[in-house]
Amino acid sequence: MTRPILRIALCACAPLWLGASAHAAAGADAAVRTAAPAPAAAATALDRYLDGLTTLRTKFSQRVVDAAGKLLEQGQGSLLVRRPGRFRWEYTPDDAGAQLLVADGANLWFYDRELQQATVKPAAAALTATPVMLLSGSAAELRSAFTVVAAGERDSLEWVKVTPRSAAAEFASAELGFRNGQLARLVIHDRLNQTDTLEFSDSARGARVSDAELRFSPPAGVDVIGTPQPLPAAP
Repeated sequence: MTRPILRIALCACAPLWLGASAHAAAGADAAVRTAAPAPAAAATALDRYLDGLTTLRTKFSQRVVDAAGKLLEQGQGSLLVRRPGRFRWEYTPDDAGAQLLVADGANLWFYDRELQQATVKPAAAALTATPVMLLSGSAAELRSAFTVVAAGERDSLEWVKVTPRSAAAEFASAELGFRNGQLARLVIHDRLNQTDTLEFSDSARGARVSDAELRFSPPAGVDVIGTPQPLPAAP
């Protein structure tokens, strides 16, 4: 089974986030080439949520089920976002070691502490048309990579459905549920007929997110796959 952390944040990074594919970067690059200009669209709860959002600090619980509803994995984690394009995603499955994904503005790092292995890809290619862009990308990137439509109300939440414009994306669709204007739930339907559901808690918009939290340096002795790009100069 593809590691859910990778599917959720990327659904298209190798070794997913590495389990999914060694050709994820190629798929993401195809998404860049095929993304079409987005037409003007009515504002949704997602647009309103992202309006003025600069940073986000939140916790989440995650459940992954197959097409028959069988539980495949569950765990807990945290997400930090600094828009545009930077985030830190930490996740610990109930039955495995902690995993870390960091986008530092130039690179996308995936670190598996249990395997003592880090993989790095250029962020510009790896993050196109992936679920994490829904929160970390710019408004222009969002509309270019996805169709975004209001999806009504259920379970006391206001829903928005997003669908990748590119067939290269490794997830089929996602739904975001909002309560009183705040993101409460993210449901991702992948192309393996599995569903990842994240429930968010303790969310803080505008929270302080330090530069150090959005960088990654491989610990001594860790096997590194790939070559990191230089970080952009500080403004």
